[in-house]
Amino acid sequence: MKLGTENRKQLIALAVLGGIALLSLAYQFWPSSSETASVPTQPASTAAAHPAMRRTASGKMVPITEPRLDPTLDLNLLAQSEDIKYAGNGRNIFVAGSLPTIDKPKRTGATDKNQQAEIRMPPPVPPPPPINLKFFGFANKPGEAKRVFLVQGEDVFIAGEGDIVDRRYRVLHITNTAVEMEDVLNNNRQSIPLTQG
Repeated sequence: MKLGTENRKQLIALAVLGGIALLSLAYQFWPSSSETASVPTQPASTAAAHPAMRRTASGKMVPITEPRLDPTLDLNLLAQSEDIKYAGNGRNIFVAGSLPTIDKPKRTGATDKNQQAEIRMPPPVPPPPPINLKFFGFANKPGEAKRVFLVQGEDVFIAGEGDIVDRRYRVLHITNTAVEMEDVLNNNRQSIPLTQG
């Protein structure tokens, strides 16, 4: 196995070029004390001459501080945040049941006297539609619950207490002379008497 030691001139040239490359990289990334000391002095002097101010929620003017990457606790900033008072709309959000003070209106709010006389009532709520089932008989076997025969048009339904008929009506109570029905869509109850024929 050959390691490349046959050509000594090329090996020496490669070593010299590698050393120069390492020195140039070290020069590029090595911090220089003269450059870093001169750069921060100019912005600090302009910031100290005219500090920017902002108004807090309470109306107090405070200087704007630039965000910093130093993780140590700054007690001055902490003291500034403690001095800020809550100035809301009169309601204390930290007390249950506290309500803001609302001034009572001085007038009714009507812009025209004729409009005040014409108070329009909402239209009356229409009554729920009647249950269109007819009760024409019942079946009562010993040991079983009583069942009724109901008809609507051409359809005949057989149902017991608690059953839903025609996907809309619930049978509430069955007696010998009538059936108590409930329209589950309109929450309407109606008693349907026994009809002959």
